[in-house]
Amino acid sequence: MANLKTNLAGIKSPNPFWLASAPPTNSGYQIMKAFDAGWGGAVWKTLGVPVVNVSSRYGALNYRDNRMVGFNNIELITDRPLADNLREIEEVKKRFPDHAVIASLMVETREQWHQIVKDSENAGADGLELNFGCPHGMCERGMGSAVGQEPKVLKTIVSWVKEVAKVPVIVKLTPNITDITRPAMAAQEGGGDAISLINTIQSLVGVDIDNFVTYPVVDGKSTNGGYCGPAVKPIAMNMLKNCAQRTDLKIPISGIGGIENWRDAVEFILLGATSVQVCTAVMHYGFGIIREMVAGLERYMDEKGFETLDQMRGRALQNVMHWEDLNLKYKIVANINEDKCIGCQLCYTACEDGAHQAIALSEDPLNRKPTIIEENCVGCNLCSLVCPVENCIEMQRRDDGKEFLSWKDRTLAGNIPVSFNDELAGGLHHWVPAPVEALAKKKPLHYKA
Repeated sequence: MANLKTNLAGIKSPNPFWLASAPPTNSGYQIMKAFDAGWGGAVWKTLGVPVVNVSSRYGALNYRDNRMVGFNNIELITDRPLADNLREIEEVKKRFPDHAVIASLMVETREQWHQIVKDSENAGADGLELNFGCPHGMCERGMGSAVGQEPKVLKTIVSWVKEVAKVPVIVKLTPNITDITRPAMAAQEGGGDAISLINTIQSLVGVDIDNFVTYPVVDGKSTNGGYCGPAVKPIAMNMLKNCAQRTDLKIPISGIGGIENWRDAVEFILLGATSVQVCTAVMHYGFGIIREMVAGLERYMDEKGFETLDQMRGRALQNVMHWEDLNLKYKIVANINEDKCIGCQLCYTACEDGAHQAIALSEDPLNRKPTIIEENCVGCNLCSLVCPVENCIEMQRRDDGKEFLSWKDRTLAGNIPVSFNDELAGGLHHWVPAPVEALAKKKPLHYKA
């Protein structure tokens, strides 16, 4: 039976699913409700000198029938008095002593950091998360991402916190930076016990084209906000991978960014995360999603033979390489299952206009099913991605798996293109239609009798 118990730098929780510092962790009421539902931990909405927030605060990117594929917010840290939050942290810990309660913090001066650290620990917080990632509102005041983008400043503030902190310190990193490993290393050098990433991405989520203002609208005006939700997951995973692959970064990672189901969590753990934090999915679907997340993770671990999370953590990292290390001899081509094909011809259009003209159509008006021109298929995978029928188009291997040759190997052997019209160019012998053929109107350029 899978054991989901988690230990991030000494912060223990019954499972790796934590609520991220955000509106769902604004109060003890919400966090108690979440813990009762099954969440393993929660990072309290960022504590500091209370702010006054605006209305409205949220905007969303919808894609076709899917709501909130991306989510934008301009809400700042807590607007509640510190004393209220501290009292509720104490109440939550008394009721749920085995769950992780982490206080997210953001203040300015060394003295303020020392004071709020002590206050949070006295309230019973199991750990501290330093918010160095907020991309709006607070950064203009010299906090949030203004700190996360300056590794030297970040290191200094982490060291201030470590002067007095008695519980583990997590440093939350901003993605609004060229190389996220630089602040990650600075966090470690400052004494941080762990890092969490990513915070939200600076963004504008859309424009009201009738009133000429971006969303969310505040009395006819707007501002950039923080972008999160499923749309940011690929960016978050890449940044997680970048940090996890650094052998000189020794501290654990809490992964954040677009996680809304057990599969997402598995992916983050396989890329090196110790715990995962969720925000947008809860704002969309509620705390109840935790039941499926826990059950799904347990089922996956049992199927794969993992008894603990440590056994699966980082297992995908060894297979994420630089492009120059990939096998150029690996050859796949597309294959269309005619029994499943519905004749929508999306694959033909995609390949014809957006790829390598390797799909043909029949002249028979009663036969709408396309076929692969195998000798022209480069194995790009586009057709299988646009196909609306599951497993209708599959990529099949054609090489024998015995040869390995990378771009690095060819470079070392002096066997790469070095001039503009080099005979070694990869696409030199690949057939493409003559330009004038693009003007054909009556039938597809590639067809079968």
